[in-house]
Amino acid sequence: MPAATRKSYHHGDLSNALIAAAIELARTGGPEAIVLREAARRVGVSPTSAYRHFANHHDLIAAVKAHAQQELTRAMRTEPVPTETGAGAQAVARLHALGRGYLRFAQTESGWFRSAFAHETPTAMSSESFRLLADALDGLVTAGVLPAARRPGAETPVWATIHGLAALLIDGPLSSLPEQARTETIAQTQQFITQALTG
Repeated sequence: MPAATRKSYHHGDLSNALIAAAIELARTGGPEAIVLREAARRVGVSPTSAYRHFANHHDLIAAVKAHAQQELTRAMRTEPVPTETGAGAQAVARLHALGRGYLRFAQTESGWFRSAFAHETPTAMSSESFRLLADALDGLVTAGVLPAARRPGAETPVWATIHGLAALLIDGPLSSLPEQARTETIAQTQQFITQALTG
């Protein structure tokens, strides 16, 4: 990048440019690829300039993680929800759609997916995607298909099941499954979750 261009950065512009570069690094390489020096090189500034905007590596990862969580949440929100007859069936359909969106994002944006949960356990307070799951489980209670006594803490086992499947599909032995087998495995896993919650 020409020196004249480098000098044109305003304080906030350079910070945003470094974040954008780090987001692209994470997209192809996951959280391990988020390196401040490499982001600075891509932007065309010195590492010293970059460190004026990010005190440490963790700060840059946090910025990328926020973006990845936003994209994950978008994928979950935009996954189509079939129209079902009855409040209970509709509540289950919504839960399943969130799971499909989660798994689709994991498979199509694996670098961002890995970055979305770097260095922190998600909670309903820190993660909007986790909050969507909590809201869907509340919807099952409201619809009368999940007993209220079984609702507390249900987010963690449901999330662990779907997240575990995601890991198997992108990094584990299920990564070689053909498309039809992936679809069937996802459907079977979601049916297992439904039975565990409502059976």
